[in-house]
Amino acid sequence: MAANVLDEPEVEHEIQDATWTLNFGPQHPATHTTLRIVLELDGERIVKATPDIGYLHSGFEKLGEHLNFNQYVTIVDRKNYISPPMNEVAWHNAVETLLGVELTPRCKYIRVIISELARISDHLLCTGAAALDLGAFTAFLFAFNLREQIYDVYEEMSGYRFHPGYTRVGGLLYDFNDRVLDRVRGVVKSFQNVYADMEKLLFKNRIFLDRLRGVGVLSREEAIAHSCTGPIARASGVTYDLRKDKPYLVYPELDFDVPYCTDGDCWARFAVRMEEMRQSCRIIMQCIEKLPSGPFNAPIAEKFPIPDKATTYNSMEGLIQHFELIMPNRGLETPHDEVYAAIESPNGELGYYLVSDGSQTAWRVRTRPPSFIHFSVFPLLIKGHLIADIVAVLGSLSIIAAELDR
Repeated sequence: MAANVLDEPEVEHEIQDATWTLNFGPQHPATHTTLRIVLELDGERIVKATPDIGYLHSGFEKLGEHLNFNQYVTIVDRKNYISPPMNEVAWHNAVETLLGVELTPRCKYIRVIISELARISDHLLCTGAAALDLGAFTAFLFAFNLREQIYDVYEEMSGYRFHPGYTRVGGLLYDFNDRVLDRVRGVVKSFQNVYADMEKLLFKNRIFLDRLRGVGVLSREEAIAHSCTGPIARASGVTYDLRKDKPYLVYPELDFDVPYCTDGDCWARFAVRMEEMRQSCRIIMQCIEKLPSGPFNAPIAEKFPIPDKATTYNSMEGLIQHFELIMPNRGLETPHDEVYAAIESPNGELGYYLVSDGSQTAWRVRTRPPSFIHFSVFPLLIKGHLIADIVAVLGSLSIIAAELDR
């Protein structure tokens, strides 16, 4: 049969799903120049997201194998540079567990105070920056104004404003004085106004709520399966808090609640952090009221804390101990052992695993940082959402880049 030359030829058209790749960060303001996410997009819908770390690699863990247990505190300060004292408490908690050092009551209370101040500081940055990334610039100013007051406390107690390096094996660099306690009370008093301002600005803000509710939902089962801890897990109904479940310092003596939600979305994570700051203020005020007198360093017989100046200058034992701890290639013997110890940091379980070879320098140091765990959950949370939702989900996770690369 002859074919009509005017007829159009039959062509099989293959319809393929076309996706395209977009780099989100590290130049994007919401990634703070340290995070990069490779997106696979179908239009503006996210098909796949791949976090790419390595933009703030400083070899923090390796440095722990070259610095002694007291020197290394200046390095752990910089892992989570938003709440440095919390890293110090976590590190020396692990070292003291290894050495079997028992802290004095006054030291325990002071460490709780600086830990909760660090928690407030961390949550203020997370909630303030999350609001800023979504367009609520004023809330960011409210939050950061109070963080400056917390830095005033750090400066008063240690002489350093940003990285205080305040804890020592068996104690602290300096004792708290009345000026420090007055500044701490000022932070708690100011927080009430900051919380009220942020509540009025954000809690009933239709635009802010629409950007957060139902976005980046993490179920309770998924939170457990991905080893999530801290506010992220508690926002999904996992009521796990080391301060309650594996108590340390003087937390068993304090009255406070562990906030949680069951929705598991960005708004739930924001709300949990806001309430945790209120609970931290409760803890701080209880610690100030119960703060005992007495020494802030473990007794000199323990042989691990650096003696204060009065002891060093006025007793032979103190002078010898100071010499042994400070002079290189000397020092006191430590157990040939390994240990893992963790605390409840602002973003979840922060633990240190260290192996001792008998010297004052760890043979091996490893960190269990919450940000590394939580950034791996980001692809699950963002899949199926729009590009505009990235800043909401990322802001709700509070990822600290120095904890990723270490």
